[in-house]
This record gives sequence, C-alpha cells and structure tokens, in this order.
Amino acid sequence: MDFETLSESEWQRVDGIWDLIDEGQLDAARVELAGLLSQRPGHPDLKVVEATLALEEGEARRALAALKGAERSADPAVFFHLRGLARYDLLEFEQAMKDGERALAVRPDMAEAHDLMSRASEHLGDDDTAHAHAEEACAMDPENFPLPLDLSDEEFDDVVERSVRELPAAVRKELDEIPVMIEPLPRREVLEGEGDDPLEPDILGLFVGRHLLERTHQDIPTTGAIFLFRRNLLRACRDREELEKEIRVTVQHEVGHLLGLDEDELDQWGLA
Repeated sequence: MDFETLSESEWQRVDGIWDLIDEGQLDAARVELAGLLSQRPGHPDLKVVEATLALEEGEARRALAALKGAERSADPAVFFHLRGLARYDLLEFEQAMKDGERALAVRPDMAEAHDLMSRASEHLGDDDTAHAHAEEACAMDPENFPLPLDLSDEEFDDVVERSVRELPAAVRKELDEIPVMIEPLPRREVLEGEGDDPLEPDILGLFVGRHLLERTHQDIPTTGAIFLFRRNLLRACRDREELEKEIRVTVQHEVGHLLGLDEDELDQWGLA
C-alpha cells in the first residue's frame, strides 16, 4: 500500500509528539498520536512513532507489531534501529545485531545503533566487538554514550562491599542471611523467567528466590540471593560516586522484593 507523504502541519504534530516523548509525557504523546493515526491509519512514519512509544513503555512485543508495515518510513535507519531495540529487549540478540548492521549501512554515524550493537555483542559473549562499537558510539556522541567505567573485578567488588556497608541498618539486617552475588551479565535463562515477557537485558540487579511473605518456618534462611550485574552497572554510571549510589539503590530495591513489596510500594520507598 502506498501512503502519501505527511503534510507540513502533520510533521509539526509529529515533532510535537517526539518532544512529549523526550519530556517523558507518554500519556499525552499517545493521545496526540492516536489523533494522527485516526486520520492516517497505518502510515509508516506514524508506526515508527508508535513503536518508539511502546518501547518507552516497556512493551517490546507491541513495538514489533507496530513496526510491521513501517519499512517504507522516511528514515529506514530509525526503523531498523527500533526493530533492533525491540528484539534486544526480547533477548533476540543475534537479530538485534543484524538490525543494527542494517541501520548503520543506511547511516554509519548513528551512535545509538553502535550502542545497541555493543550491548547485544556483550550478551553474545563477543567482548571485542562490544568494545569497538562502544568506542564508536562514544566518539560520535560522548554525552549520551560515554564509555563504560573501567574497573577491575577486584575494584568493583570493593565498591560493592563499601556500598553495602553504607546501607541503612534495617536493610543490612536482611542481608545477613541473603547473599549479594556479582555476575558480569544476567544469563539468558534468568532473563527469560516464567512469564510471557522477559526481563530487560540491562537490569542492574535481581532478587532470585521467594520473598519472606511466601516462606514458611520450614524454609531455610538463605532461600534466594540478590544479584548485581557488573557490566550493566558500569555502563549505567559515569563515575565511582554514581556507581556507589546506584549499587545502594539497587540492593535496597531488591531487598524490597525480598520483603514482598510490589512496584508501587517500592516507588513509595523511592526505589522503583
């Protein structure tokens, strides 16, 4: 099906939707987009915006569905990048790499595509490729894609130990019987979980086990563990101070899960 190019006024409305997304006003963006889609149903450029919204809302499957038929959008590099992001979130790392390559074939200076390929390469165990793409992304856009912090495993362990010691006493008490473990990245089988949608590959930490409200007196004290994922944390933080803070927040968040708090309750703690 051929689609007419969006008019100037329609493009202005699209630009307004992008601004709303950048500002985190996702509900308002969706309302504006719905109005445009009612006038131009199935338009590939609007599908690209719809997919972006879905990804911002953590709905990778919905993003993939929105991208069907969007191949002929005005910016194919964005189309391939968005599809790669959705596939990455769905743990389809090999397909994400292919879409990243397609995006870069169209626009070699697309820093976000290099970043996507760097993260996907790490999960595929190709550290050299991951580092090369991370350097490319940083060279093109150092503000948004700085290189991951460079800490040895021993230095990272020291930061974790110091950060845990600085946690509130009530949180440290729960950690007396729940170990804090460090892994480079979350394993694919852990991310797959038991539900329909996998966990995000970029998660910083994870509590694995049964929370206290589900246990009986017959359960052993060390049912479960809190995992910190070193490479994701090193990517997410710009300096050691930020890393220490993020580790404390992540551990407290996972202790919240241990105590049986849901995401709304964690939000009240300021940890969601």
